[in-house]
Amino acid sequence: MKIDNLTFQDNITEDSEFIPLLSEEEEQQLLNTDVPNVLAILPLRNTVLFPGVVIPITAGRDKSIHLLKEAYAKKQYIGVTSQKDVKQDEPEQNDISKIGTVAKIHKMIKMPDGNTTVILQGLRRFKIIEFISEDPYFKAEITLLSDKKPKKNDAEYDAIIDSIKDVAIQIVKNSPNLPSEASFAVKSIESPSFLVNFVSSNMDLNMEDKQNLLNESSIKERATKTLRHLNFELQKLKLKNDIHSKTKYELDQQQREYFLNQQMRTIQEELGGGFSSDQEIQELRQRAKNKKWGKEPQQYFDKELKRMERLNPQMPEFSIQRNYLEFMLDLPWQKVSKDKLNINYAKKILNQDHYGLEKVKERILEYLAVLKLKGDMKSPILCLYGPPGVGKTSLGKSIARALQREYQRMSLGGLHDESEIRGHRKTYIGAMPGRILQNIKRAGVSNPVFVLDEIDKLGRSNQGDPTSAMLEVLDPEQNTTFHDNYLDQAYDLSNVMFIATANDISNIPAPLRDRMEMVQVNGYTVEEKIQIAKKHLLPKQLEDHGLAKDFIKIGKKELTFLVDGYTRESGVRMLDKKIASLARFIAKDVAMEKDVDPKLTREKIEEILGPPQESNKYENNDVPGVVTGLAWTSVGGDILFIESILSKGKGNLSMTGNLGKVMKESAQIALEYVKANHESFDIPLQKIEESNVHIHVPEGAVPKDGPSAGITMLTSIVSTFTRRKVKKNIAMTGEITLRGKVLPVGGIKEKILAAKRAGIKEIILCEQNQKDVQEINEQYLTGLKFHFVNRMEEVLEIALLKTKA
Repeated sequence: MKIDNLTFQDNITEDSEFIPLLSEEEEQQLLNTDVPNVLAILPLRNTVLFPGVVIPITAGRDKSIHLLKEAYAKKQYIGVTSQKDVKQDEPEQNDISKIGTVAKIHKMIKMPDGNTTVILQGLRRFKIIEFISEDPYFKAEITLLSDKKPKKNDAEYDAIIDSIKDVAIQIVKNSPNLPSEASFAVKSIESPSFLVNFVSSNMDLNMEDKQNLLNESSIKERATKTLRHLNFELQKLKLKNDIHSKTKYELDQQQREYFLNQQMRTIQEELGGGFSSDQEIQELRQRAKNKKWGKEPQQYFDKELKRMERLNPQMPEFSIQRNYLEFMLDLPWQKVSKDKLNINYAKKILNQDHYGLEKVKERILEYLAVLKLKGDMKSPILCLYGPPGVGKTSLGKSIARALQREYQRMSLGGLHDESEIRGHRKTYIGAMPGRILQNIKRAGVSNPVFVLDEIDKLGRSNQGDPTSAMLEVLDPEQNTTFHDNYLDQAYDLSNVMFIATANDISNIPAPLRDRMEMVQVNGYTVEEKIQIAKKHLLPKQLEDHGLAKDFIKIGKKELTFLVDGYTRESGVRMLDKKIASLARFIAKDVAMEKDVDPKLTREKIEEILGPPQESNKYENNDVPGVVTGLAWTSVGGDILFIESILSKGKGNLSMTGNLGKVMKESAQIALEYVKANHESFDIPLQKIEESNVHIHVPEGAVPKDGPSAGITMLTSIVSTFTRRKVKKNIAMTGEITLRGKVLPVGGIKEKILAAKRAGIKEIILCEQNQKDVQEINEQYLTGLKFHFVNRMEEVLEIALLKTKA
């Protein structure tokens, strides 16, 4: 036998989906591959390719190189057949065997001598019906051939397969030229038909005999012929070894192993204190006795440990097997920490760590209450979504502290390989478990608080779709038997409390979103930011910069100036950075032994941070057509101004301001509604038809999209045509329809807070958004008047003045 394929196992690319030693399932997948009925035909001089087998070939003929390059570039299948006369440099149609194997090109390597080496994998047999062309290479119409498999429970066939394995292993043992890994490969093959093909491909037979084996459609008959050839080869090898033993004296196998082991023990004692493989195995066995896990993991471990005992410690598979067994032992299978189910204590911890966020805290306390009353409950999967910097990730730490559970965090931003979640099969070189089980191992218990950060940033690529892998992780009905490819066993994740975080839930696929309970984390008001700065941010930055508590004193007015003048966000991340800048400045003066005034005034803040940035403030609408709208951004709420102007034309609409598709559609709807109802707005139709409308939304460089500016655009257009100014200190948000209805929009809290910061006094909202306003603390609504509407006519009645400019 010539086990050539094994030497190429490491050369197969990592992204290849092929494993040389096929299972029955993988073999069936190859058989189900869709193959076109016309293939490029590659004649081989000195080998025959069998289904499922991987072989390297070196192409030197120009036609063959051209065929391989083109097929590899286009990811096309090719037909591989044997050449009847190996001496023929330019074979004709009659020189090529009619039966061959469909092949997939796994890798192409350009050799220094100019030849091209490719790694081919056979898929299934085919027969050439008719050659179609010969230039630039052979192309032929083919028909796929099916192998006739024996009946189930065929005792004779099973005996033949067992004999093939035994004889092949004997040949490996008796042949000094074959590596010992070859017998491991033969033992590891699960599929009987692939075993026959694998052995047939690697036997030391001439081309004609191999082609005859490939031509045989009956798997059982092919197996019988293969066994006959193997027995003949074994007899020749035994005879050769007998002659060799008579002519040359050498140590027998036992003596040789004895001396090698003695030398190995001496080296190990010199290097590492004499820790042998036997001691490693005994230590693993002892750890397993003290391990608390189920019956199935215990049985599987014992089976894999026995497999490790049979391996040579010098083989690479030995260390792979040891790492796998150690990982099994390191996992906390049934080890869980005891929860501290004190609701008052949990409430105290949550309030200590986070100011505000009452809705989120209430949901967490509800879960803890149920857990305390029932005693056991599947952990919920919460998804905290909202703007950056509002404390979504840090909430996970607080929950873990309140429950006294271990805390683990896994960042999903930019993750695009499914194997990061599920791990790699341990048969791959360098295989690792997925990051889910790695974190569980690191936690040391099976019930940590596990934060899946930035779940909306998961990507997909040709390595798979991680969002699909997360479906099993985040489904309470499935994660009791989570399957990691490396562990290759079911692991119970139902005790883990998963908490996902996201900024934009529209990026999360619907099936994944459906498995989580969505909890919105809104932005903070100025008052909340001031409290957070005083209670959390300032003490933290003083500690981080090595300053005592009395080195910085800042009042409420100065903090308000800091928030309004230097931050424009819903969260507090930028505020934290600004306080860090103040702390660094003070730390420098302290280090230089200067006199430091701990009280920070407004002037001192400007000196350190520079002039404050101008925030969007309300501007008097002195010109018709200028309307104040409310917008939601990724960093919170903001106000924007919609401007429109008329020019002579033919009733066309143009827009500027970096607007998105949905926002442009809202403007088009608004104009068409005005055209259709011009009489009720007291606008002459002739004026509409002879005027072009241009709408602009500052700031022009900032992208804007969404339907919530619909009523604002409608008001602006009507104001421009009628020359009626917009009421002072009023802002609005809402979607419109061609029927004149006003629809609700999102981000109401952020928009209201932005309006209050800008000095707005009145706000127009859809009536269905009234419930969103009722959820906001009343102290944040002081000084604001709300108008809830259902129709566009109501918006115009409230917003536009009766007098004309």
